[in-house]
Amino acid sequence: MTRIGFIGLGKLGLPVAMRLAKAGHDVIGFDRSADRRGEAAGRGLGLAGDGPAAVAGAAFVFTSLPDDAALKGALLADAGLVQALAGGAILVETSTVSPEASASVAEALAARDVGYLRSPVSGNPVLAEAGTLTAMASGPRAAFDLAVPVLEAFTKAQVYLGEAEQARYAKLAINLMIAVSAGMMADALVLAEKGEVPWAAMLDLMAESAVGSPMVKYKVPPLKTRDYSSTFSCGQMAKDLDLILGAASAAGLSLPYGDLARATYRDLIESGRSDADFIAAVERAEERAGLGPR
Repeated sequence: MTRIGFIGLGKLGLPVAMRLAKAGHDVIGFDRSADRRGEAAGRGLGLAGDGPAAVAGAAFVFTSLPDDAALKGALLADAGLVQALAGGAILVETSTVSPEASASVAEALAARDVGYLRSPVSGNPVLAEAGTLTAMASGPRAAFDLAVPVLEAFTKAQVYLGEAEQARYAKLAINLMIAVSAGMMADALVLAEKGEVPWAAMLDLMAESAVGSPMVKYKVPPLKTRDYSSTFSCGQMAKDLDLILGAASAAGLSLPYGDLARATYRDLIESGRSDADFIAAVERAEERAGLGPR
């Protein structure tokens, strides 16, 4: 049994923390939201009164936070977690954040002799509950090797990418593909609708065709009933696209499909869909095509 502190019990963080607890680890969590703490307590997760108490004495600390500001606030503030971490501990940071924010955390943790594993995950809350996320990791190789048995509690694969911020760039690249794929599905579906292809049959065909990726297959059931309840919202996708385009700009790159995807999600937010699932790009495409609500 390993003592694990877990900071951030949101839609993805809580199921990951529960998988770690079910694997037999001693997990103590904390979230700033009273509602999230209440849900965690209802599922039997041990809780601390604040972040420093959750991580005190932990061999591993996991963080699952929404953005750069939350990451730096939690770790680098005057009373932040960096000061509470024990020397020799390993911080496994699972959020989608910028390489620049991540590098600032790396510098602070190095001064504390804390191993820093950048380990964003690919997947959604359903896959987190099932323990079948994919972890991409970068940081000290020794920290990764020690963390693999712990990561296996909630992932089906753990891919090591390098010693620095490689995992951050990999995660942004994967999310760019997801955003573009959602737009691709939207355009394809409205074209098929205009051609009077039955909706459910077209979705089944997409899932079984050469473009039937895991993401496409996962989105087919809710799309059949036009259920846009959020697993990952349009607002969150827009945030990630800003990170993607910022990283590209810093690297001297232009990403035409990234620009197009960002415009798509700007329109979705302006149409009142910030909290809808990112696949609501399909619903918006139907509106633009004059197909109306279904």
